[in-house]
Amino acid sequence: MMNLIIQISKYLIILLMALYTLQCFTVFRLRDEDSKGYLFLRQNMLMFFMHFVAFVVLYLELSESTILLFYGEQVLYLAAVLVLFSNLYRRASRLLINNMCMLTCVGFIMITRLSYEQSVKQFWIAVFSSTVALLIPLLIRKLRFITRMYWAYTLLGIGLLGLVAIAARVTYGAKLSFEIGGISVQPSEFVKIIFVFAIAGLLAHARDFRRIVIATGLAAVHVLILVVSKDLGSALIFFITYLVMLFVATRNPFYVLAGILSGSLAAVGAYFLFSHVRVRVEAWKDPFKDYQGDGYQIGQSLFAISAGSWFGTGLCQGSPGAIPFAAQDMMFSAICEELGSIFGICLILVCMSCFIMFVNIAMQLTNRYYRLVAVGLGTTYAVQTFLTVGGGIKLIPLTGVTLPLVSYGGSSMLSTLIMFAIVQGLYMLQRDEEYKAEQKRMQEQAGYGGNPAQQPYYGAEPAQGQPFYSDGNVTPRSYNEDTGRKRRKWRRREGNNAARQEDYYENDGYSGTQESFGRDEYPGWDGRQNGYYGQNGYFGPRYEYYADDETGFQEEPYREGYGEEPPGGQNPGSREGNPF
Repeated sequence: MMNLIIQISKYLIILLMALYTLQCFTVFRLRDEDSKGYLFLRQNMLMFFMHFVAFVVLYLELSESTILLFYGEQVLYLAAVLVLFSNLYRRASRLLINNMCMLTCVGFIMITRLSYEQSVKQFWIAVFSSTVALLIPLLIRKLRFITRMYWAYTLLGIGLLGLVAIAARVTYGAKLSFEIGGISVQPSEFVKIIFVFAIAGLLAHARDFRRIVIATGLAAVHVLILVVSKDLGSALIFFITYLVMLFVATRNPFYVLAGILSGSLAAVGAYFLFSHVRVRVEAWKDPFKDYQGDGYQIGQSLFAISAGSWFGTGLCQGSPGAIPFAAQDMMFSAICEELGSIFGICLILVCMSCFIMFVNIAMQLTNRYYRLVAVGLGTTYAVQTFLTVGGGIKLIPLTGVTLPLVSYGGSSMLSTLIMFAIVQGLYMLQRDEEYKAEQKRMQEQAGYGGNPAQQPYYGAEPAQGQPFYSDGNVTPRSYNEDTGRKRRKWRRREGNNAARQEDYYENDGYSGTQESFGRDEYPGWDGRQNGYYGQNGYFGPRYEYYADDETGFQEEPYREGYGEEPPGGQNPGSREGNPF
């Protein structure tokens, strides 16, 4: 019975992941916000269902009650991240939030399968990292002076990398991390972000070739320090990120070609200068030549992918633990073995959709500095993903970098969530600017010149074909982010005639004073000029107000008890029938 459940679960997990991935790209064709909202909700349901199925299998295999408690904690964490990000930052990209949670969810599943102890550590690191990430968009929106601190970023980045090269401990031939209070910290993960901010500032203000030479020299210092530390994976990430940012800043392909040529020559030089590089290249060329030695890790990775085939062996049915450092460097191979190559391809596509969103956001940004930051962070994420997957499938030599949000690693988790949060903050800044520009454009089209004293209000009846202007006693009101711009139209009935007169008024973020409307809810015409209404209905013309809330015109409820009583002897009329 258990074998049947495991076999069914592996196909179900693949199906759920495939449906989620499909919707990552379907969303780009949608224009209606309601349709996008339903799609994002379906993605959340697919993620939670996949998470549930995976942990059912883990519980059946491990038979530990702590797995159920741990599952509940993860569900609460993922739900909290979705709710907090979506509600605190309503203008954030929901696709990035969903993908961030999905990749973290996959990481939780696989790290729990590989090592329960490591998964608990990763979970609490994720909780802390998400708390920090929640504050980043707010800081991005408030602290605009960060665009002028690029020299400070440059000095800080070089200083941290220099400290690593001098004092960091050696891990398998490379200087990578410090031990602080029993916690291993890898500074290069955070310098990647600092590096992007520094280069963005240098290139955003580049007006001549001299400034470009300075930026190139400072970027080269970062890369050379990493090469000396033998952190070749990070060095390659920094190098490619700089080339992409340089091209976006200058639009000059000659600089990129020159950079590629220089990088190629440097790679050849590194091969002859550093034995560490030669070992990895030789293992990549023929891992089975020294299978029991330097080629063992890549050989085991290839065996794992082959054993998993398209549909995988099933969760807890493979041997991913036989791959050295599977949770850190070879997570993609472990996933392909037990969840299948189809699942692995879907995982790559989800990562690709994140990169597409980074680029899409960068293209929308009008601020040159912010655009370069978004491009740089997106490139950093994409290159790191490529190096991890490419190394695992023997496309390129192993570089020892993690798969962002999926692999085990506290520094990687924190830095990646900060990167996502920074891009979200930049995206919200752009949407703020777009809203202000749209408001100004609508005011100019309406001919009001942005003067609040000339804004229309919706109290008494306007003249035929003319908007009614207030006397200037107008107070701004906040824009409704959910329903967008609202419109008002009024319908006029006189006696039993069904004649209709309609005018449209754009509510460009302003409303009249309370005296103009009677109540903030816009109860309707105050009846003080051409007619009266009392407790039981209307006397005189009847006015009905409608609101456009993106789903069509809806009648606002009639509110009795406002205005003045009709003259003595007059029938106030019926609200539902003849108004006279």
